[in-house]
Amino acid sequence: METQELHRGRLIDHIQLVVRDLPASQAFYTAILAVLDIPIGGTGEGFFWADELFVSTSESQAAQGALTGRHHLAFQAQDRAMVDAFYKAALAHGGKDNGAPGERAYHPGYYAAFVLDPDGNNIEAVFHGEAKRSARSVHITF
Repeated sequence: METQELHRGRLIDHIQLVVRDLPASQAFYTAILAVLDIPIGGTGEGFFWADELFVSTSESQAAQGALTGRHHLAFQAQDRAMVDAFYKAALAHGGKDNGAPGERAYHPGYYAAFVLDPDGNNIEAVFHGEAKRSARSVHITF
């Protein structure tokens, strides 16, 4: 697989999750990322990726290790409706409730939902409230 372009600059470079059941995880992440308007970037032997997220089996060369436990990953949502749709898509595709959509006390306007993915990772979608971005991301081409 040859990457021709990347989008970076939204706090992290990438996160890799090592999972037990790749097809279950791929169905889960494909559904919730579609709601968040983030396409699956590609697949390979024992892994798939989308934006800064890489998901692999422990046998994948990309994993370099074993299952390490529960992780927390938060995706940015464009509005409250997107957070609500994320929650519904997650529950419909193998996720478990870990906090229904609603305002949180982290800061005014923090609206989020939390689910556990098929491996028990805590996955969040958050809308921080109305704000103006200088850019969606840094676009890198090769």
